Formats: sequence, structure tokens, C-alpha cells
Amino acid sequence: MIPAETTGRATQVKRSGDRLLPSLGILLVTGGLVFLGWFAYLWFAPGQAPYQYQKISSGNPQQYPELELDAWPELTISHYDVIVPEVEKPIAQAMVAQRDGTAPVLVKWQNNSKENLHALDWKSSELSALAKAISQYAAKDALIIAWWDISQQINLLTGYETLFTSHLNEPLIIPQHWQEHIAAIDAYEQEFWQSKPVQKELAQFEDFSKALTAEPEEGVATLRRLAGDDREAYVIVHVTDLYKLGLMYPDKIGVAYQNFPLTGNIHGMINHMKVQLKENDFDTYTLQSITDTQIRVYFLSDEQSSETLLAKMLPFTDKDAPMELEALQLVYQSGGYWVYKIPGGRES
Repeated sequence: MIPAETTGRATQVKRSGDRLLPSLGILLVTGGLVFLGWFAYLWFAPGQAPYQYQKISSGNPQQYPELELDAWPELTISHYDVIVPEVEKPIAQAMVAQRDGTAPVLVKWQNNSKENLHALDWKSSELSALAKAISQYAAKDALIIAWWDISQQINLLTGYETLFTSHLNEPLIIPQHWQEHIAAIDAYEQEFWQSKPVQKELAQFEDFSKALTAEPEEGVATLRRLAGDDREAYVIVHVTDLYKLGLMYPDKIGVAYQNFPLTGNIHGMINHMKVQLKENDFDTYTLQSITDTQIRVYFLSDEQSSETLLAKMLPFTDKDAPMELEALQLVYQSGGYWVYKIPGGRES
């Protein structure tokens, strides 16, 4: 096990009791993600981001079948490589979607290193299924509350109003040695995504993210306040929110992960997870299907982490199932996505 420090945009924080957030080979909750050795040379001029988005192609959804967005033929899809000077291959790929020249929205991200930059992988099929299902469960004038990236995707694909509309870039996931370029990275990201969030939206997002770290009743009360007293509203979470929330609030929720290949030896994989629980004194774990051949296991470090609202909204081993959560009403689940109706508000 490698002890991991958790880094925000400006300060480093550790879990209470001076317990460092654990990691499993691949560090999870850390803004100081250590990339491959080829980043070591980084000496960039002030004000210049240490990477660039380079457009490779553009077309309609039918030209990118891996996105499974054929139901939205009006979209324009663009493929970008994420390039670092003097690095032979792209460090990541970004697929973005636009409608009628609006700001681009990230619909797929693929890291080519073993570390994370900006976003985590998710299955495109799960996103398209979620978008198609929302109209079945929510009135057209309902408000959707979700992490800002999911909010942008839902707004683009469904037209539903979302509490967050900007590319907030919170938390900022970059290597430790890129910390001195934070201002340049922020400016570059805002320019590329054509999005400059206002202070009100940032404050609302802080309230939302903190609500996910609170006990269920307290967190749901905050979600209702954000939605408004008379508004039908739904909250959507994804298992990858664990990573992002742990990065932002390591004193409230401790997270680590490990990837596993999908093989025929399911019992062996489960036994290995149990070994990790015991050896690292973790409290519980949940799974994410990344591809048809790989899964990711998220571990929560302690009971305090397991008592947060987000943990209660996701399925963890040896814990109450999400459908038993009394503070919210589960209405839909697909893959890593879980959709809950927020109590109160006007009934449709």
C-alpha cells in the first residue's frame, strides 16, 4: 500500500486523526496524481497550459458508433487528442458534442496513462440509456441536480433544466507538478469549453457537493433547498462521484480504488477484494463496470465515509441497499447511474 496525500487547488489536507487516504497501486483520491515519468521535464512558459486539445475529426453521431448517440442525429461530435509537448502519443482522448454551435459538452473521456486527468471513464451506453429514461420518470419542467459534468450531458441530450450548466472543472484533477500552472489550466479550460461559471453557480455546487458528504437527512434537506420548495426535482449520482467527492473532502469521505480484469474466476476476484478490505482496514466496497473486460472496485476507508449521503445512494457490500434509503425515493438505475426523486415540492 502507498500512502496518498490529497491535494486541493491550493492546500493539502489529510483525513482526521492524521490518517492518510489509502491507495491501491493506482492512487485514487489525489489532486497530486503522479503521471508517467515523461512528465518530469515540464518547464513551460508562465501562462501556458502544459497540454493542448488537438482536434482530430468531426461529424455526426453515426460516424462515432462507440458513443451510442444515434438517437440524437442533430448533434455535432468532435474528437480531440490531449497532447503534451515532446510526448509521442496523446495522453488522453476527449469526445465532445454540440448542438447548433452551443458550448461543447464532454460525452466520453479516455485516459491513455494509468493515472487520471480531468475525468474518469464511464460507459457511453449507460449515459444514453439514462438520457432516454429521464422523460419516463420526470415531468418536463422538473429540475435535475447532478454533478456538473453529468448535468451538462443531461441538459444537452434531454433539454431538461439542470441546476448546473457550466463546465465547472471542480475538482481539478492534475499532476502535482502541474500545480504551478493552475491559473493557466483554468484559463485554458474555460476557453476551450467556452464556459466561465459565475460565483452563484460555484456556491450552489459547493452546497451540493457538501450535501453528499452529510448524513442523509441533512444532505437531502440541502438538496431540497437548492431545488426550491415547490419544484419537482431529481438528483442523479454516479459511482465515479465517489472519486471526485473524496478529492474535494478527504476529511469526510475516504476512497481508494483498484481495477480488475473480468475473467471467469469471479470467486477469486471477490476473495481478493476481501483481502484488500482486511489488510487495509477498509469498511466496504462497490463496483463499476468500465468496459466489457474490466471493472473498477471503489473502497471506502471507514464507517464515517459509509454514513455519507452519497455512500447511502450507491450499493456497497454488507450495507443497506439504495432502495432502502428512506430520505430519497429511488426511481431509476442503470449501470453506474442512480436517480432519486427529492421529497417535497410540487407533484406532477
